[in-house]
Amino acid sequence: MLNYPIRFEPILKQKIWGGRKLKELLQKSSDAEDLGESWEISGVKGDISVVENGSLKGSTLNDLLEAYREQLLGRGNYQKFGAEFPLLIKYIDAKTELSVQLHPHDRIAKERHDSFGKTEMWYIMQADEGAEINVGFKNSISKAEYLEHLNSGKITELLNFEKVRKGDSFFINTGKVHAIGAGVLLAEIQQTSDITYRIYDWDRVDAEGNSRELHTELALDAIDFERKDDFKLEYSTTENRANTIASCEYFTTRFLPVSGKVIQDHSALDSFVIYMCVSGEAEIEINHNSERIAVGQTLLIPAENKKVQITSEGAELLEIFVS
Repeated sequence: MLNYPIRFEPILKQKIWGGRKLKELLQKSSDAEDLGESWEISGVKGDISVVENGSLKGSTLNDLLEAYREQLLGRGNYQKFGAEFPLLIKYIDAKTELSVQLHPHDRIAKERHDSFGKTEMWYIMQADEGAEINVGFKNSISKAEYLEHLNSGKITELLNFEKVRKGDSFFINTGKVHAIGAGVLLAEIQQTSDITYRIYDWDRVDAEGNSRELHTELALDAIDFERKDDFKLEYSTTENRANTIASCEYFTTRFLPVSGKVIQDHSALDSFVIYMCVSGEAEIEINHNSERIAVGQTLLIPAENKKVQITSEGAELLEIFVS
Protein backbone atom coordinates (compact mmCIF):
# COMPACT_ATOMS: atom_id res chain seq x y z
CA MET A 1 0.00 0.00 0.00
CA LEU A 2 2.95 2.34 0.55
CA ASN A 3 4.42 1.59 -2.87
CA TYR A 4 3.72 4.91 -4.59
CA PRO A 5 4.51 8.63 -4.06
CA ILE A 6 1.81 10.04 -1.80
CA ARG A 7 0.22 13.40 -2.47
CA PHE A 8 -1.90 15.20 0.14
CA GLU A 9 -4.69 17.72 -0.30
CA PRO A 10 -3.30 21.21 0.37
CA ILE A 11 -4.70 22.87 3.50
CA LEU A 12 -5.12 26.50 2.43
CA LYS A 13 -4.95 29.34 4.94
CA GLN A 14 -6.28 32.86 4.50
CA LYS A 15 -4.05 35.44 6.19
CA ILE A 16 -4.30 39.19 6.68
CA TRP A 17 -0.94 39.44 4.91
CA GLY A 18 -1.65 36.88 2.15
CA GLY A 19 -1.91 37.48 -1.58
CA ARG A 20 -2.50 35.76 -4.92
CA LYS A 21 0.80 34.05 -5.76
CA LEU A 22 -0.20 30.67 -4.32
CA LYS A 23 -3.05 30.69 -6.82
CA GLU A 24 -1.39 32.39 -9.77
CA LEU A 25 2.14 30.92 -9.55
CA LEU A 26 1.56 27.63 -7.70
CA GLN A 27 -1.93 26.85 -9.05
CA LYS A 28 -3.63 26.46 -5.67
CA SER A 29 -7.42 26.45 -6.07
CA SER A 30 -9.16 29.04 -3.88
CA ASP A 31 -11.53 31.98 -4.13
CA ALA A 32 -9.66 33.85 -1.41
CA GLU A 33 -7.87 37.08 -2.30
CA ASP A 34 -5.63 36.86 0.76
CA LEU A 35 -4.26 33.31 0.55
CA GLY A 36 -1.17 33.18 2.74
CA GLU A 37 -0.23 29.54 3.30
CA SER A 38 -0.59 26.13 1.72
CA TRP A 39 0.07 23.40 4.28
CA GLU A 40 1.30 20.52 2.13
CA ILE A 41 1.92 17.89 4.82
CA SER A 42 0.61 18.49 8.32
CA GLY A 43 0.17 16.48 11.48
CA VAL A 44 -0.89 19.56 13.47
CA LYS A 45 -4.01 18.90 15.54
CA GLY A 46 -7.03 20.30 13.74
CA ASP A 47 -5.15 20.43 10.43
CA ILE A 48 -4.35 16.81 9.61
CA SER A 49 -3.47 16.17 5.97
CA VAL A 50 -5.66 13.89 3.83
CA VAL A 51 -4.28 11.71 1.01
CA GLU A 52 -5.31 12.96 -2.43
CA ASN A 53 -4.11 10.14 -4.72
CA GLY A 54 -3.85 6.39 -5.17
CA SER A 55 -5.19 3.49 -3.15
CA LEU A 56 -4.87 5.41 0.14
CA LYS A 57 -6.96 8.34 -1.10
CA GLY A 58 -9.15 9.72 1.67
CA SER A 59 -6.95 8.37 4.47
CA THR A 60 -5.52 10.91 6.89
CA LEU A 61 -1.85 11.21 7.74
CA ASN A 62 -2.76 9.93 11.21
CA ASP A 63 -4.41 6.90 9.64
CA LEU A 64 -1.18 6.12 7.82
CA LEU A 65 0.92 6.60 10.96
CA GLU A 66 -1.31 4.22 12.91
CA ALA A 67 -1.40 1.56 10.19
CA TYR A 68 2.16 1.64 8.85
CA ARG A 69 4.32 3.08 11.64
CA GLU A 70 8.03 2.51 10.88
CA GLN A 71 7.23 1.54 7.28
CA LEU A 72 6.15 5.15 6.82
CA LEU A 73 8.47 7.04 9.19
CA GLY A 74 11.54 4.81 9.48
CA ARG A 75 12.39 2.75 12.55
CA GLY A 76 14.34 5.43 14.42
CA ASN A 77 11.79 8.13 13.67
CA TYR A 78 8.94 5.92 14.84
CA GLN A 79 10.78 5.15 18.08
CA LYS A 80 11.35 8.87 18.63
CA PHE A 81 8.07 10.39 17.43
CA GLY A 82 5.56 7.54 17.62
CA ALA A 83 2.30 8.44 15.92
CA GLU A 84 3.28 12.10 15.46
CA PHE A 85 4.58 13.25 12.10
CA PRO A 86 7.72 15.29 12.86
CA LEU A 87 7.58 17.91 10.07
CA LEU A 88 5.18 20.58 8.83
CA ILE A 89 5.68 21.46 5.16
CA LYS A 90 4.33 24.73 3.69
CA TYR A 91 4.38 27.20 0.84
CA ILE A 92 3.93 30.83 1.97
CA ASP A 93 3.01 33.99 0.04
CA ALA A 94 3.49 37.33 1.79
CA LYS A 95 1.74 40.17 -0.04
CA THR A 96 2.55 42.33 2.97
CA GLU A 97 4.91 41.77 5.89
CA LEU A 98 4.25 39.00 8.37
CA SER A 99 4.40 39.94 12.03
CA VAL A 100 7.77 40.12 13.75
CA GLN A 101 7.78 36.87 15.69
CA LEU A 102 9.79 34.04 17.17
CA HIS A 103 9.26 30.43 18.14
CA PRO A 104 10.09 28.73 21.45
CA HIS A 105 12.50 25.82 21.78
CA ASP A 106 11.40 22.30 22.65
CA ARG A 107 11.50 22.65 26.44
CA ILE A 108 9.40 25.83 26.62
CA ALA A 109 6.98 24.56 23.98
CA LYS A 110 6.51 21.29 25.87
CA GLU A 111 6.02 22.97 29.26
CA ARG A 112 3.63 25.66 28.06
CA HIS A 113 1.85 24.15 25.06
CA ASP A 114 2.50 20.38 25.11
CA SER A 115 4.04 20.87 21.67
CA PHE A 116 7.32 20.53 19.83
CA GLY A 117 9.39 23.66 19.45
CA LYS A 118 9.69 25.23 16.04
CA THR A 119 13.04 25.23 14.28
CA GLU A 120 12.48 26.08 10.61
CA MET A 121 14.09 27.02 7.32
CA TRP A 122 13.04 29.01 4.25
CA TYR A 123 13.82 28.56 0.57
CA ILE A 124 12.96 31.67 -1.48
CA MET A 125 11.02 30.63 -4.60
CA GLN A 126 10.26 34.13 -5.91
CA ALA A 127 10.79 37.66 -4.63
CA ASP A 128 9.62 40.99 -5.97
CA GLU A 129 12.33 43.57 -6.66
CA GLY A 130 13.62 45.01 -3.39
CA ALA A 131 11.89 42.38 -1.24
CA GLU A 132 13.49 41.60 2.10
CA ILE A 133 13.09 39.58 5.25
CA ASN A 134 13.85 40.26 8.90
CA VAL A 135 16.08 37.72 10.57
CA GLY A 136 17.58 38.47 13.97
CA PHE A 137 18.82 41.75 15.44
CA LYS A 138 21.39 44.14 13.92
CA ASN A 139 23.48 43.86 17.07
CA SER A 140 23.37 41.96 20.35
CA ILE A 141 21.04 43.79 22.75
CA SER A 142 19.86 43.62 26.35
CA LYS A 143 16.37 42.73 27.47
CA ALA A 144 15.98 46.30 28.79
CA GLU A 145 16.96 47.77 25.42
CA TYR A 146 14.54 45.47 23.67
CA LEU A 147 11.64 46.43 25.95
CA GLU A 148 12.41 50.13 25.63
CA HIS A 149 12.20 49.97 21.83
CA LEU A 150 9.19 47.66 21.88
CA ASN A 151 7.17 49.86 24.23
CA SER A 152 8.01 53.02 22.30
CA GLY A 153 7.01 51.48 18.95
CA LYS A 154 10.59 51.57 17.65
CA ILE A 155 11.39 47.85 17.65
CA THR A 156 12.15 47.89 13.89
CA GLU A 157 15.20 50.08 14.59
CA LEU A 158 16.84 47.02 16.20
CA LEU A 159 16.00 44.49 13.50
CA ASN A 160 18.31 43.07 10.85
CA PHE A 161 16.84 43.12 7.33
CA GLU A 162 18.18 41.10 4.39
CA LYS A 163 17.40 41.60 0.70
CA VAL A 164 16.32 38.32 -0.90
CA ARG A 165 16.10 36.73 -4.33
CA LYS A 166 15.16 33.35 -5.78
CA GLY A 167 17.32 30.54 -4.42
CA ASP A 168 18.28 32.25 -1.16
CA SER A 169 17.82 30.05 1.89
CA PHE A 170 17.68 30.86 5.58
CA PHE A 171 17.78 28.83 8.79
CA ILE A 172 15.63 30.15 11.64
CA ASN A 173 16.71 28.84 15.02
CA THR A 174 14.25 28.91 17.90
CA GLY A 175 14.36 32.23 19.72
CA LYS A 176 15.45 34.22 16.66
CA VAL A 177 13.11 37.11 15.80
CA HIS A 178 12.06 37.03 12.16
CA ALA A 179 9.49 38.19 9.63
CA ILE A 180 8.87 37.34 5.99
CA GLY A 181 8.70 40.61 4.07
CA ALA A 182 6.26 41.84 1.45
CA GLY A 183 6.60 40.31 -2.01
CA VAL A 184 8.20 37.02 -0.93
CA LEU A 185 7.06 33.53 -1.96
CA LEU A 186 8.84 30.70 -0.18
CA ALA A 187 8.91 27.06 0.83
CA GLU A 188 9.08 26.42 4.57
CA ILE A 189 10.28 23.27 6.33
CA GLN A 190 9.75 23.16 10.09
CA GLN A 191 9.15 21.02 13.13
CA THR A 192 5.52 20.05 13.60
CA SER A 193 4.36 23.00 15.66
CA ASP A 194 2.03 25.96 15.27
CA ILE A 195 3.41 27.87 18.26
CA THR A 196 4.32 31.46 17.39
CA TYR A 197 5.04 34.39 19.70
CA ARG A 198 4.09 37.59 17.89
CA ILE A 199 5.92 40.66 19.22
CA TYR A 200 5.11 43.36 16.65
CA ASP A 201 2.51 43.55 13.86
CA TRP A 202 3.25 46.83 12.07
CA ASP A 203 0.29 48.52 13.84
CA ARG A 204 -2.17 46.96 11.39
CA VAL A 205 -5.80 46.04 12.01
CA ASP A 206 -8.22 43.65 10.35
CA ALA A 207 -11.41 44.51 8.43
CA GLU A 208 -13.23 45.06 11.74
CA GLY A 209 -10.52 47.38 13.03
CA ASN A 210 -9.06 44.83 15.47
CA SER A 211 -5.36 44.38 16.11
CA ARG A 212 -3.96 40.85 16.30
CA GLU A 213 -2.87 39.51 19.67
CA LEU A 214 0.73 40.10 20.73
CA HIS A 215 2.63 37.74 23.02
CA THR A 216 4.99 40.17 24.74
CA GLU A 217 5.29 38.36 28.09
CA LEU A 218 5.45 34.84 26.65
CA ALA A 219 8.21 35.93 24.28
CA LEU A 220 10.51 37.52 26.85
CA ASP A 221 12.28 34.39 28.09
CA ALA A 222 12.19 32.74 24.66
CA ILE A 223 14.01 35.47 22.67
CA ASP A 224 17.65 35.15 21.71
CA PHE A 225 18.95 38.72 22.15
CA GLU A 226 22.40 37.89 20.78
CA ARG A 227 23.39 38.79 17.22
CA LYS A 228 24.37 35.56 15.44
CA ASP A 229 25.30 35.23 11.77
CA ASP A 230 23.95 31.71 11.58
CA PHE A 231 20.98 32.24 9.31
CA LYS A 232 22.11 32.64 5.66
CA LEU A 233 22.73 29.22 4.10
CA GLU A 234 25.29 28.66 1.38
CA TYR A 235 24.99 25.57 -0.80
CA SER A 236 26.04 24.04 -4.10
CA THR A 237 23.67 23.86 -7.08
CA THR A 238 25.35 20.97 -8.94
CA GLU A 239 22.92 19.44 -11.43
CA ASN A 240 21.55 15.92 -10.86
CA ARG A 241 22.98 15.79 -7.35
CA ALA A 242 21.34 16.29 -3.95
CA ASN A 243 23.20 19.31 -2.55
CA THR A 244 22.79 19.80 1.21
CA ILE A 245 21.30 23.18 2.15
CA ALA A 246 20.63 22.58 5.84
CA SER A 247 21.14 19.70 8.24
CA CYS A 248 20.12 19.69 11.90
CA GLU A 249 18.68 17.27 14.43
CA TYR A 250 15.15 18.02 13.18
CA PHE A 251 15.54 17.75 9.40
CA THR A 252 17.92 17.71 6.45
CA THR A 253 17.08 19.63 3.28
CA ARG A 254 18.89 19.17 -0.03
CA PHE A 255 18.64 21.08 -3.30
CA LEU A 256 18.23 18.72 -6.25
CA PRO A 257 18.23 20.23 -9.77
CA VAL A 258 17.21 17.54 -12.28
CA SER A 259 17.82 17.41 -16.02
CA GLY A 260 17.24 14.00 -17.57
CA LYS A 261 17.01 11.01 -15.25
CA VAL A 262 18.31 10.64 -11.69
CA ILE A 263 18.17 7.63 -9.36
CA GLN A 264 18.15 8.55 -5.69
CA ASP A 265 19.34 5.68 -3.50
CA HIS A 266 17.99 6.11 0.05
CA SER A 267 19.06 2.70 1.35
CA ALA A 268 21.30 4.41 3.92
CA LEU A 269 18.39 6.49 5.25
CA ASP A 270 16.06 5.45 8.04
CA SER A 271 13.44 8.01 7.09
CA PHE A 272 10.60 9.03 4.82
CA VAL A 273 11.62 11.48 2.09
CA ILE A 274 9.64 14.54 0.99
CA TYR A 275 10.01 16.24 -2.38
CA MET A 276 8.90 19.85 -2.82
CA CYS A 277 9.00 21.21 -6.37
CA VAL A 278 10.29 24.79 -6.37
CA SER A 279 10.71 25.14 -10.15
CA GLY A 280 9.61 23.25 -13.27
CA GLU A 281 8.07 19.79 -13.14
CA ALA A 282 9.20 16.19 -12.87
CA GLU A 283 8.04 12.58 -12.75
CA ILE A 284 8.84 10.75 -9.52
CA GLU A 285 8.70 6.95 -9.57
CA ILE A 286 8.99 4.20 -6.94
CA ASN A 287 8.18 0.51 -7.50
CA HIS A 288 7.08 1.28 -11.08
CA ASN A 289 4.45 3.70 -9.77
CA SER A 290 4.94 7.33 -10.72
CA GLU A 291 3.44 10.70 -9.91
CA ARG A 292 3.98 14.04 -11.59
CA ILE A 293 5.17 16.90 -9.43
CA ALA A 294 4.96 20.51 -10.63
CA VAL A 295 6.07 23.78 -9.06
CA GLY A 296 4.23 24.28 -5.76
CA GLN A 297 3.46 20.58 -5.29
CA THR A 298 4.76 18.09 -2.73
CA LEU A 299 5.13 14.30 -2.57
CA LEU A 300 5.89 11.96 0.32
CA ILE A 301 8.01 8.84 -0.22
CA PRO A 302 7.40 6.34 2.63
CA ALA A 303 10.53 5.11 4.40
CA GLU A 304 10.30 1.52 3.17
CA ASN A 305 10.98 2.69 -0.40
CA LYS A 306 14.72 3.03 -1.00
CA LYS A 307 15.06 3.75 -4.74
CA VAL A 308 13.47 6.84 -6.31
CA GLN A 309 13.68 7.61 -10.02
CA ILE A 310 13.22 11.25 -11.01
CA THR A 311 12.81 12.31 -14.63
CA SER A 312 12.59 15.90 -15.85
CA GLU A 313 13.51 18.23 -18.69
CA GLY A 314 14.37 20.78 -16.00
CA ALA A 315 13.13 20.90 -12.41
CA GLU A 316 14.40 22.07 -9.05
CA LEU A 317 13.37 20.01 -6.05
CA LEU A 318 13.91 20.19 -2.32
CA GLU A 319 14.61 16.74 -0.86
CA ILE A 320 13.78 16.55 2.86
CA PHE A 321 14.15 13.82 5.47
CA VAL A 322 14.60 13.24 9.21
CA SER A 323 17.38 10.87 10.14
